Amino acid sequence: MEPLEATFWVFGWVLLAASWVVLLIQSFKEDYAWGLSTLFLPPLSYLYALFIWEKTREAIMLAVLGWVCIFLSLG
Repeated sequence: MEPLEATFWVFGWVLLAASWVVLLIQSFKEDYAWGLSTLFLPPLSYLYALFIWEKTREAIMLAVLGWVCIFLSLG
């Protein structure tokens, strides 16, 4: 793996982790049950985030940017 690809890969995973933490905080603010489901079922939390787009826009954008970085590292 090239150094630039490794950098994109690590940066992408860091962005995904950061988006999950932001989403975790927001979902606990909304509802305790959704906060727990976000904690234990992260893929479900992104589906939940799409329904409350106005409040979770930053988390979704971080996740999209993270996946873009990961896919750029594969090339």
